[in-house]
Amino acid sequence: MRQIVLDTETTGLDWKAGHRVIEIAAVEMVNRQLTGNHFHYYLNPDREIDAGAQEVHGISLEFLQDKPRFGDIVGDFLDYVAGAELVIHNAPFDVGFLNHELGLLGKEPVEAVCSGVVDTLRLAKELHPGKRNSLDALCERYEVDNSGRTLHGALLDSELLAEVYLAMTRGQETLAIDIGHDSVLAMPFQGEARPKLFVLPATEEELAAHQAQLEEIEKASQGDCLWNKLVGAETVAAG
Repeated sequence: MRQIVLDTETTGLDWKAGHRVIEIAAVEMVNRQLTGNHFHYYLNPDREIDAGAQEVHGISLEFLQDKPRFGDIVGDFLDYVAGAELVIHNAPFDVGFLNHELGLLGKEPVEAVCSGVVDTLRLAKELHPGKRNSLDALCERYEVDNSGRTLHGALLDSELLAEVYLAMTRGQETLAIDIGHDSVLAMPFQGEARPKLFVLPATEEELAAHQAQLEEIEKASQGDCLWNKLVGAETVAAG
């Protein structure tokens, strides 16, 4: 599987107000391995940059004056993302800006070129309801070193997001990863009886931590914690 982890920086928050992309960066992963094939451009937006946006990314209009415009690099961009799955944090924001830029050039939306879009912000909210799920918060949660991130930058943020995404989704690959043909895990059990499973019960501290987590989820979901519903249903059925 080929995935492109992508980020943009812009002149402001709303493409509908005429704001433009001023930095675009992406890193390539193939079968969950970073390849070192990066895509990165600063872009001349032909318009002013909002002061609030410049405080976030630190990119000035003066710096961008001699940079290419989106139309100059659009062919390279579309070739780079063609057929890949895009991985983006708060995807509606970046996809909205990219499609605006593509639309100005008479091009199809980016979804028509790539194979799909993964929104890691949405994924993080599903995995950690009620928690902070900014890129910085996720770096801290998954122990990804973001000490060099003093300002937002599309290339650095793409690299950090790639590490965060791999950490967030690693459990999905657990049963398939690193199992070779010679591995005993890949071979059928040969014998008359399967070995007895060893069950390690949770400690009192672990049970208390589990209950505290459930209470946080219950509060964040306003009483819609699926685990508590299932446990309640089992209790009623047993009674």
